Amino acid sequence: MKNYNEFLNDNNPICEINMGELGVIEVELFPNVAPITVENFLGLVDKKFYDGIIFHRVIKGFMIQGGDPLGEGYGGSDKKIKGEFARNGVDNPLMHNRGVISMARSQMPDSASSQFFIMHEDAPHLDGSYAAFGAVTKGIEVVDKIANVRTDFRDKPLEKVVMKSIRRIR
Repeated sequence: MKNYNEFLNDNNPICEINMGELGVIEVELFPNVAPITVENFLGLVDKKFYDGIIFHRVIKGFMIQGGDPLGEGYGGSDKKIKGEFARNGVDNPLMHNRGVISMARSQMPDSASSQFFIMHEDAPHLDGSYAAFGAVTKGIEVVDKIANVRTDFRDKPLEKVVMKSIRRIR
């Protein structure tokens, strides 16, 4: 397994997650690590799928999760993609360290759709079981702000944490 710094390069796509008053999170995506996942994510970004969607699951010290148009954790886009991770037969050496972005899924390995999560802290137990596909390069303090919001018993923020937009900037 490798740290995300080993995958950063000037040819990778970059997206900005605009969190309004909270700030902007910049993520660099790694198509050489998870090409299907990156293509799917960028396709949704280009369609403005994520505009107005909330981070519906926030666990301080673990991760922040969003991308469900229903805002409840069981919705997604119309498309399901192959899970690009070791337990699903795909060589994906990217570790789930602080700042890494990865695809959420159900118990089914090929069920990823639009939901993603950003690691607030390292979670090596996820390595090889989820499709990590990029990392935060700017705005980790925004991830920290989101991770510190008050949540209910289901880890859902008490006040909506809305992604104003996600745009490709490179």
